[in-house]
Amino acid sequence: MPGGSDNQMWGGRFERGPDPAAGRFTESVSFDARLWREDIEGSVAHARMLAAVGIITQPERDEIVSGLEAIAANIEAGRFEWKRELEDVHMNIEAALARRIGAAAGKLHTGRSRNDQISADLRLWVRRDAAAVSARISRLQSALVDRALEWAAVPFPGYTHLQRAQPVTAGHWALSYVEAFERDRSRLADCAGRAAVSPLGSGALAGSTLPLDRDAVAEALGMDGVTRNSMDSGGDRDFLCEHVFALATAAVHLSRLAEDLVVYASAEFGLLRIDEGFTTGSSVMPQKRNPDVAELVRGKSARVLGALSGLMTLVKGLPSTYDRDLQEDKRFAFDASDTVHACLELTASMAAALAVDEAAAARALAGGFADATAVAEHLVEQGVPFREAHHMVGELVAQCEAEGKTLEELGAPGVRECLPQATEAVAECLGARNVPGLYRTAGSANPEMVRAEAERWKKVLAERRT
Repeated sequence: MPGGSDNQMWGGRFERGPDPAAGRFTESVSFDARLWREDIEGSVAHARMLAAVGIITQPERDEIVSGLEAIAANIEAGRFEWKRELEDVHMNIEAALARRIGAAAGKLHTGRSRNDQISADLRLWVRRDAAAVSARISRLQSALVDRALEWAAVPFPGYTHLQRAQPVTAGHWALSYVEAFERDRSRLADCAGRAAVSPLGSGALAGSTLPLDRDAVAEALGMDGVTRNSMDSGGDRDFLCEHVFALATAAVHLSRLAEDLVVYASAEFGLLRIDEGFTTGSSVMPQKRNPDVAELVRGKSARVLGALSGLMTLVKGLPSTYDRDLQEDKRFAFDASDTVHACLELTASMAAALAVDEAAAARALAGGFADATAVAEHLVEQGVPFREAHHMVGELVAQCEAEGKTLEELGAPGVRECLPQATEAVAECLGARNVPGLYRTAGSANPEMVRAEAERWKKVLAERRT
């Protein structure tokens, strides 16, 4: 059972309690106490169902519910004493209920096991955590969208293989991460939906001989239905693995954004400026301003990936139904959640204070022949096969490199002399800062499209907030 054996906690099978060292080793209340809201919510729904089907009386139901509500208020106010000798969140709350209302508390566990109870608690927690993480993602997206509007027309070098590739705008770069984080929100919603089935009433593994109304409990908990197999209910942690996978993917996106910030803010690139509130100095070198917050976001993503690996490893060798190993699942899930929450909060604040060094971006665009692809596509419009155009412009770039010139410095007449198929319109393609305005495809870095997309996102995010 989660946090303890039913035989140890109930009935007279054992003549004495566990060895003190074993008790310390097996307790879980030190970390599963954070599920108290979900545990009480499930217990209230269960008590009301027991009364509805006639297993307990209405006065007993009222005693149980009011007692649980009083316990919740004490926990919320920090007045509740968690006792490790009671092993887990379930037994701590039930023992407190017994002290408060007496014999009626002993009827609350009728028709349920801590196996289906902890599964229900975790499902409720996943749904709440998914919503909370999604809200933080939306805040980060809002900060990035604000930057995208501000930088919609600011020329910016785009990189592949960390080499200058094609001109974009700084706003287009910012929106690229808005898309990535939107996929994270979608994954969180998907797994929260699959978690929305109630296992309560499955018991330890076989169900119950009592006339429990599982559907009523599911409805009371806002679930979409009930689990369909009592053996699967207690040992299923797919929903938790999915949630941690979604958190891990979000952590990867946070890490990639952090890497961009670290690289682009370096003296070698100098494209972005991170607000000094998110940097630190050096203990030796007085001139340094290190992007420590971004580096830690990048580093902490490893903890989330480790949590996913640990959780998957935990469940891979378990037989069917519940095994005590699953007590450890919460450590992985809670640490992954806490880490992602912290990283999202700090990254949103960093994004809100980011600045572009437009002069540095212009210098980066002036070199590297980022306008070469636009020249090749100009030739394509004149009927030159792309592979041939690619080769011709590549030779022209090599010639310019040998002469120490850019394509813009060579000028339209010089380009047309080397590329007879080019027309006077090739002048529009020269100079990387001019290229973004030529993009025509949906989702491109054209400043007008970037601005329109940022405005669309601003409306989407505003609707979510309301």
